[in-house]
Amino acid sequence: MEQVFSYIIGLGAAVMMPILFTILGVCIGIKFGKALKSGLLVGVGFVGLSVITGLLTSSLGDPLKKVTEIYGLSLGIFDMGWPAAASVAYNTSVGAFIIPVCLAVNIVMLLTKTTKTVNIDLWNYWHFAFIGAVIYFATDNIWWGFFAAVICYIITLVMADLTCKQFQGYYEKMDGISIPQPFCQGFVPFALVVNKVLDMIPGFDKLNIDAEGMKKKFGIMGEPLFLGVVVGCGIGALACKDGKELVDGIPAILGLGIKMGAVMELIPRITALFIEGLRPISDATRELIAKKFKNASGLNIGMSPALVIGHPTTLVVSLLLIPVALFLSVVLPGNQFLPLASLAGMFYLFPAVLPITKGNVLKTFIIGLVVLVIGLYFVTDLAPFFTQAAQDVYVKTGDAAVKIPEGFQGGALDFASSIFSWVIFYAIYNMKLVGTGILVIFTLGLAIFNRRRIIKESRQN
Repeated sequence: MEQVFSYIIGLGAAVMMPILFTILGVCIGIKFGKALKSGLLVGVGFVGLSVITGLLTSSLGDPLKKVTEIYGLSLGIFDMGWPAAASVAYNTSVGAFIIPVCLAVNIVMLLTKTTKTVNIDLWNYWHFAFIGAVIYFATDNIWWGFFAAVICYIITLVMADLTCKQFQGYYEKMDGISIPQPFCQGFVPFALVVNKVLDMIPGFDKLNIDAEGMKKKFGIMGEPLFLGVVVGCGIGALACKDGKELVDGIPAILGLGIKMGAVMELIPRITALFIEGLRPISDATRELIAKKFKNASGLNIGMSPALVIGHPTTLVVSLLLIPVALFLSVVLPGNQFLPLASLAGMFYLFPAVLPITKGNVLKTFIIGLVVLVIGLYFVTDLAPFFTQAAQDVYVKTGDAAVKIPEGFQGGALDFASSIFSWVIFYAIYNMKLVGTGILVIFTLGLAIFNRRRIIKESRQN
């Protein structure tokens, strides 16, 4: 089973997801041609995002390495990025069974009315496999791994239900969609607390500037395209040791600026392909489920956050946080993680945060700052266990993507920086049966609360 799933996952999201969505489309009654087109559009969207994020990381890679060399920014945890984290997650016994296990849990929760989300974002099930795999290797017990993955899955589905109304109200064309992705939902508690604190500061409400407001106030200087060029040129300039290198490197500096501007401009256009491809699947799935389940008209389809990462506020704040993340990683005492490959995942911090801040750029930036500080410590703390899992996968598969350079530990900002992974890990690893009991009680209580809320809403409707 591990070999079968390893082969399927090895196809990559760009191949795996079109096949899955085409099959799913046919199974739920969509004509083959339409289902195939939807699946292919999703695949094209993944290819486009892969190309753009690849452009981001490859373009920033050398300049950022030079910056670390010039200013002596050497830390002990090597950033492996989300592809390595996904590979570690799926190439384990937990990852091999994670999709059928989570789908079964989802069906049980639908039948018991403890969720209204049908999570068809199958590729991102690797997040649940990730926490399961890390715990599996840390405890040498596969059942603890599955337990952790299921707990994380249940909490995430409930969080997707609790945030779906705000999500659908804020983003256009997202009716009936929720985001059951733990990396996104893990930042919601921080966003709620920080947003509430900021609202209590006198006069802070006057600083309510969203991305559209920035365009009106600052003209072209408020455009993500222009900010991308400026930040890119700034990083390029910092990578020059002296004035001579700065002068000689002007073509490269300007080139980096244009590439960063291209990333900011192209991401929204590519995410439109996801929406176009997923819309028929989403509509047909919701109609089918409404027929099969009593009072299921309010069900939501769980989709990838890639649908909305092209929002202007997300682009602006993510771009501004890239140099800030580098600075924080160096100055924070005790942190050993320098984010480089993970910077492309910065866009995924905010899909569930923007509905809370109403797109306020300053609020979103402050929340991003807070979660980055906490996230860097989470990654540092979990690095030894991530390294253990990555080394085992490398020995077993020989996958170069998960090989950690000698003398370093491995880490990734994606999901390892989430409160879900950190709390679940230490509740099981350190507290054993007591921690397990707390997790069960909390998760069960959350599910019961959600069930009562769902039943109450269905009666009102």
